Amino acid sequence: MKKLLILPILAIYVLVHSCAESSSNGKDYKDASLSIDERVEALLPLMSLEEKVAQMRIFHANIGVKSDENGKLILSERVVKKLKIGIAGIKNPGEHIDAVAAAKLNNELQKYIIENNRWGIPALFVTESYNGVDAEGCTKFGRPIASAASFNPELVKRQWDVVGREARLRGMHMCHSPEADLVRDPRFGRMSEAFGEDTYLTTQMVTSAIKGVQGDYEGLGNGTHIGAVAKHFAGYGQVLGGSNFAAIEISERTLIDEIYPPFEAAVKDAQTLGVMASHGDLNGIASHGNPALLTGVLRDDWGFNGYVVSDSNDIARLYYFMKVAESPEAAALMGLEAGIDIDLYAEDSYAYLPEMVKTNPEIEKLIDRSVRRVLRTKFILGLFDNPYIDIPEVEKGVRAASSLALAKESDLESVILLKNENEVLPLNKNKSLKIALLGPLVKENTKAMFESVTGSNIKYVAEKGFNLTDGSKGAPNLLEKDPKAIAKMVNMAKGADVAILFLGGDEHTSKEAFFNKALGDRATIDPVGAQDELIEKIKATGKPVIVVLKHRRTLSINVIAEKADAILDTWDLSEFGDESTARIIFGEVSPSGKLPVTVPRSIGQMPFHYSMKEINYKKGYLFLEDGPIYSFGYGLSYASFEYSDLKLSSNEITPYSEIEVSVTVKNTGKVKAKEVVQMYIKDEIGSVTRPDKELKAFDKIELNPGEAKTVTFKITPKMLEFTGLQMTKVLEAGDYTVKVGTSSSTHIETAFKLKK
Repeated sequence: MKKLLILPILAIYVLVHSCAESSSNGKDYKDASLSIDERVEALLPLMSLEEKVAQMRIFHANIGVKSDENGKLILSERVVKKLKIGIAGIKNPGEHIDAVAAAKLNNELQKYIIENNRWGIPALFVTESYNGVDAEGCTKFGRPIASAASFNPELVKRQWDVVGREARLRGMHMCHSPEADLVRDPRFGRMSEAFGEDTYLTTQMVTSAIKGVQGDYEGLGNGTHIGAVAKHFAGYGQVLGGSNFAAIEISERTLIDEIYPPFEAAVKDAQTLGVMASHGDLNGIASHGNPALLTGVLRDDWGFNGYVVSDSNDIARLYYFMKVAESPEAAALMGLEAGIDIDLYAEDSYAYLPEMVKTNPEIEKLIDRSVRRVLRTKFILGLFDNPYIDIPEVEKGVRAASSLALAKESDLESVILLKNENEVLPLNKNKSLKIALLGPLVKENTKAMFESVTGSNIKYVAEKGFNLTDGSKGAPNLLEKDPKAIAKMVNMAKGADVAILFLGGDEHTSKEAFFNKALGDRATIDPVGAQDELIEKIKATGKPVIVVLKHRRTLSINVIAEKADAILDTWDLSEFGDESTARIIFGEVSPSGKLPVTVPRSIGQMPFHYSMKEINYKKGYLFLEDGPIYSFGYGLSYASFEYSDLKLSSNEITPYSEIEVSVTVKNTGKVKAKEVVQMYIKDEIGSVTRPDKELKAFDKIELNPGEAKTVTFKITPKMLEFTGLQMTKVLEAGDYTVKVGTSSSTHIETAFKLKK
């Protein structure tokens, strides 16, 4: 008898399903002529509760998405089960195969997903970007903090435009990047993922990166670019002790005036499709359970209408790590109410929502709110209408010659000349020299890259000598000093005309600290191992010593700064980094990078950024020279620049007027060079203690020898606003100083007044 009932019930289901699909609310979500909101509202009522919740979850491809030896898609039973009712997205499918293979895999994966959920809802494939697209076979750019050193937002936008194009061509749709966090504590292992310590510089870089990766938003729907996810909202870079997952304590005034602006610009100016919540708490409130932050500030105040995604497993961690929820279910509800739309990876959080609705039906309204945001994103990206990649376009578009050239161009504008005693640089490639390339940051291809720049006149010997750590992925260990390796490098330096030392840190000495005992933060910021001893002994040979500093966190390079004849700070450059460095060493290009951070003498000076309150500078420390080793915005050139004739269009500004600032900059050197002209403003008297100075504008210009240019900036009332005594934005009448120059510590200045 039961078998006889199957056919009528199935027929009724098919009839209802068919009618609902074509005429929910009288509209068909497949109709591309409808607005995005209309299509979302046509689709949402068709979906079951379980299907809705599936659109609020992302899993990682490493649980069972791969290809066989013939490139065919293989899915684990676990993945097949997940995809029966659809999914919000999958992280990093095809990340370990080349772009063409990844595009084919992702086409096959997307086809499977669309054909195996009732409504044909496509999935978002998600990547990240720290050196370009984090996947095999893409152009490898420098890390974000190296890009920030270029002080060239237009260049950064072009770089991220390549990221967006290459990611889309391999079948990706969203990028859990860029970071809008400020990084002011070099103990923090993730320092190089962000754009530095300054609010204004970070804002310019983040908005440029988002506009680039999203193709000025227009690239989303036409299938050429991917959506950005600005992270980590908010204050994540300020963890106490520089220790990942530690508490975050930031005053409300600092949040509003310094931490929020890059995120606000990401939302309002760059139109980021997504935002990721912060791992940490914020003044005692876990960010993933903070409705005032994720809904109040982000949506109500700024008008954000994209989706908010959790960081890895962080909704569940409200219960078992943060301990602000009484149960896993309570953690899920807390995240949902706060405004988290997508749960990243967890099986013990939003997976519980269907059962929770049975006892609390009101939850479904919040679920619908989140699902609308996810579906809207998929429609914006055009995935319902054009879900697949055109394979013949992949080879032409990934690692194109123009992209590789851009990586080199970005390197050349990001290298910072910190020291050049007696003008030891640039070296003359036409002079017969023997050069020793020495030190733990020498790579296998370093010698070949230098040879490609200089030709046959220069002879090279190369020796890495020693590694800094044992390379363990979780918690790397420092290696014991190797006196024989040091002695070998010293002898090589003796036999050379010039020694170039590659010092600093690597991916093992500065990295993200995960759960499961994976460490990446440091309690000190001195160079690790025997690097100081190495430079001291090679300096004692009497040979010129040039240091190429590679690193992912700021280092207190006291000994290096004292002993080196020249220092090139390269942070972490592109795949062509050593070639670009050689081109600068031999004078093909004058260095033009500037420090995006302050370089302290000791970790004991922390917190230590240039825009601290003026009162922070009143006293130094016993037995330590005052000030940093190098200040924010600092960077030398092979040319020299003279600043003069600083003028204001008016000595007064009102809430309704602007002042034009002009300055003449002249290249008084012998080579063509680029200079970053920086404008800082100091509020002399405030109702609350004010920063010593704040970067408000910059312009990178190029000058021939003897050439002068007039650079102009505008001072607007908005630049002078700050959060006052009553925790509202104020413009206060009084005296201000404008400082224009080559760094935060070297400038000429004049004054103006704000009158009301």
